[in-house]
Amino acid sequence: MKKSFYSILIFLLFTSQLIAQNSNSKELQQTAREFMKAGDWDNAILVFSRAIDSNKFDLQLQKDLLQCYYYKRDFENALPLIKAIIDNPNADVPVFQIAGNVYYALGDVKEGEKLYKTGIKKFPKSGPLYSEYGTLLNEKKDPTAIDFWEKGIETDPGYSGNYYNAARYYFSTKNSVWAFLYGEIFVNMESLSERGSAIKELLLAGYKQKFFLEIDLLRMQGKNKNEFIDAFLESMAKQSSIITKGVTVETLAMIRSRFILDWFSTHAEKFPFRLFDYQQQLLKEGLFDAYNQWLFGITENLAAYDKWTKVYSDEHNRFTQFMKNRVFKVPQGQYYQNK
Repeated sequence: MKKSFYSILIFLLFTSQLIAQNSNSKELQQTAREFMKAGDWDNAILVFSRAIDSNKFDLQLQKDLLQCYYYKRDFENALPLIKAIIDNPNADVPVFQIAGNVYYALGDVKEGEKLYKTGIKKFPKSGPLYSEYGTLLNEKKDPTAIDFWEKGIETDPGYSGNYYNAARYYFSTKNSVWAFLYGEIFVNMESLSERGSAIKELLLAGYKQKFFLEIDLLRMQGKNKNEFIDAFLESMAKQSSIITKGVTVETLAMIRSRFILDWFSTHAEKFPFRLFDYQQQLLKEGLFDAYNQWLFGITENLAAYDKWTKVYSDEHNRFTQFMKNRVFKVPQGQYYQNK
């Protein structure tokens, strides 16, 4: 009876100590995060370190401390922490991202590659890991970088980073058709970001300098034949006579409107594609001109775009409201790249 009583007492004391430790570490964590918000990395590191002393097995505290070291650019102190966290069976995707960023900042490609391979093996459908691994490879001019961005698009189509990287890659190649598709998808995913503005510029420049320079559009994809791209170029080629008026927001809107009508009468059933579904929706809502102004007009001529928004204020306001109430997301299964 006495043994049982003492066992219970020891258990209760141990439990209360754990609760007190957890409570204390949570308070310290909150304090440290306030320092993080203020950009006071030294104090954040100090308090996070104390919190970890109180709770050595809290993965989130270790992640927060690692992030502080990264923001402070104290990569040397980040390294031993990385090794401890990565070995934790509960290490998640953000852990591998932060750790990968540290190796990238140090220029340690070899360790970075090992890290991303481990992360992708553990999380084979993680768009962020494919994106960042591809970026690491691209830095050392490794041509296989695009394969990882493509794999990220295929396995995690809702993550925007791989579309951005792949679009930029394809814009730099001779056969750049995928750049236009991935670029426009990305802009709709990150409509307000600086990267979105940069891709808008590439899209307009690409239509002027690349896409319509080829008289026979079907020759654009080169030797690597792809049924989806064949269908896309076939429908675009039917509208290309309009380009004799030059590449402007207005002519692009005309070409793309007619393309959508043709696509949905010939190819949409075989190749469902979220971007084209969205464009068709905008056409039906009477907002496709506003969409093309938003996509190309700001880049082509800001003063002319500003004037358009005033002349067509009702359409512009309806489109702006429409954009606020929608989330653009590509579903699984709409991947047609046959690399």
